Formats: sequence, structure tokens, C-alpha cells
Amino acid sequence: MRYKRLLFVSTPVGPLGGGLGGGVELTINNTAKALRQRGYLVEVVAPKNSKLESLVIHQIGGQLQKSIQEQSRADPIIIFDDSVLANMWQYIREIEHNYDLIVNFSFDWLSLYLTPFLKKPVAHLISMSSLSNVIDSTIAKTLKQFPNTVAVHGMDQSKTFSFWEQLLCLSNGLDLSQYNFCAKPENYMAWVGRISPEKGLEDAIAAAQISKIPLRIFGLIQDREYFDRVCSIYPDAPVEYRGFLSTPNLQKQLRLSRALLMTPRWVEAFGNVAIEAMACGVPVVAYRRGGTSETVQDGKTGYLVEPDNISALVLAISRIDEIDRAICRKQAELLYSLESWGKRLEFWFDLIAEKENA
Repeated sequence: MRYKRLLFVSTPVGPLGGGLGGGVELTINNTAKALRQRGYLVEVVAPKNSKLESLVIHQIGGQLQKSIQEQSRADPIIIFDDSVLANMWQYIREIEHNYDLIVNFSFDWLSLYLTPFLKKPVAHLISMSSLSNVIDSTIAKTLKQFPNTVAVHGMDQSKTFSFWEQLLCLSNGLDLSQYNFCAKPENYMAWVGRISPEKGLEDAIAAAQISKIPLRIFGLIQDREYFDRVCSIYPDAPVEYRGFLSTPNLQKQLRLSRALLMTPRWVEAFGNVAIEAMACGVPVVAYRRGGTSETVQDGKTGYLVEPDNISALVLAISRIDEIDRAICRKQAELLYSLESWGKRLEFWFDLIAEKENA
């Protein structure tokens, strides 16, 4: 173990536990668990009001960063006055001597730009596909100066970047003890995620209306206008919004669903909820786009269909009972446990250490 003391850097778009960080929140939690099980010491720098079980959190105040999904590819980088992002990295520079490695989970320009100016090495786990010309350019420069320091979750995500061959694909992992297998579901489907246009909720609602199977929606309403508009388009759809739930409460309802629908309009980096569903034995019906095209095994743990094709989605839904729910759970145990996730992370850290000491 070359690096023992780790400092995680959270997303600056919102406090941990509030839902604004999307899958990054779950990834940080499970990554910390995986590495602590292997003897690492982990602390986190995150925006004020963050909550994360049993971890030391250095809470930083300031104005939250605008999510990159709300900007266009050619937009310049904007850092607000009293920026929480800038404040977080100023604080990191003051305390970095207490740690062996900084692990950055934020998808922003400043974190990458500052890498050469820090005394400790920085490992960047990129949680987004290519969305910004400026950030893409900064990732490329970081890789040129510090090979092996940038990793992504999946191959589809990596290939949105022109320098994809230089990126290490790590997948992800879960604390499977938090997810209980359910062999006999109730008659409803689930959709889980931040409610914003790039998540494609309207397609899931349309499919539920056609298939006549109730749909329960879970997640933070990030774009209220979008959500209200979608609901007004399908006023008679059998849909119920259940809110943003903690992992323990979410799995209690997710596990009882007949299937999870995933209908993204963009290339999802990974899609943690797919493996959360499989851990409960729930088949996934998803567009063949982004991370789910790698995590879902078509015809075995769910179905992958042509993106943006509601008819194909409905046809797949009609076949969900053909999927063996026990196989879904077994695949989660085989590929996405904390143990396997920890091993992949250690492999990454060793690569960084080798380059650092070369």
C-alpha cells in the first residue's frame, strides 16, 4: 500500500446527501467503504451541509458551481465570486501535506488545472462523458503530464473523448449488503434519477402508459418546469412520484419493482442505479447508450433497446418476466462488489505510484 492516507474531493454542484451530485454521491460513499475495508484512511472535502455516513467531512462554504449539463460545449469556464469550488481547492492546498493521494470526483476545469501545482499526486475519476471543450482540453493536458492519473467508469464513456485510449476504465462497485434480493415483485416498474431533460423521463412515462404497468419515479426534481411539462403531456399515465430517497429507503421500493427503466438522452458514464437494481434482482430495460450498454447483459439481466425508440422499450417490457431475477443478483455479486471495486482502485493507485516514482 503505497498511498495510505486519502483525501477525496467531492462535486461542487451540491452538498453530499442532497441529490444534486447524482451518482457521484453514491460512488464516493462506496469508494470510501471499499478502500477503508482494505486499510486506507479516507477523509472528504465537500460543500457545506454535506452528509456521509461515518466519514470525516471537511465542509466548505461558498456559492455552488453550475452543473456542466446546463451549459453548452463551447461555453467558457465560469467561477463565481466566493466559489465553493475555488474555496475547496484553496483549503486542499493548505492541508494536502496530511495525505498521500488526493482522489478527485468533481468534473470541473479547476481540479484538473491545479494538478501540477499540488505537492501530492491527484487521481481524477471522471464521472461524465465529454461535455465541454475546455474540460476535454484540460484532461488531455493532465494525461500528457501525468499518465494514468485520469480514469473513467466505462468504455462507452471513454470513447466520447478523442484521447480515450489513454483513459483507464474502472467500472464501479456497491455495498451489496444494503440491497436485499426480491424473488417475487409487485406490479410496477421503477425509474430512478435526477429529473432533468437529459435523463429522458418522458420516454419511460410513455412506455408505462402504453404497457399499462404503473411506474414509480424516484429522484430529485432538478428541473421543475421540465417535470411539470412531461406530466402534462401524459396526464392519464399510471405514474407516481415517490421523491428523493436515501439508499436504504430506495432499495426497499426498488427491489419490489418488476423492472427498472433507464431512458437517457445522453451518454451516461455508468448508471449506478442499474447495478443497484440488479443487486435487488430487478431486471433493467434500458436504451443501448452509455454505461448501461456495458452493465446490462441483454436477455440475461435485462434488455437493451434502440435509443429513443419507445416501441422497442414497450416490447422489452412485455418480456421482463422472462428474466431470472436470481441471475441479476449473481451478476451484481460477481462484478460489482466492494471487494472487486477495491481491487480495481488499488490497481489504479499502483499505476500512478509507479509513474510518480519512475
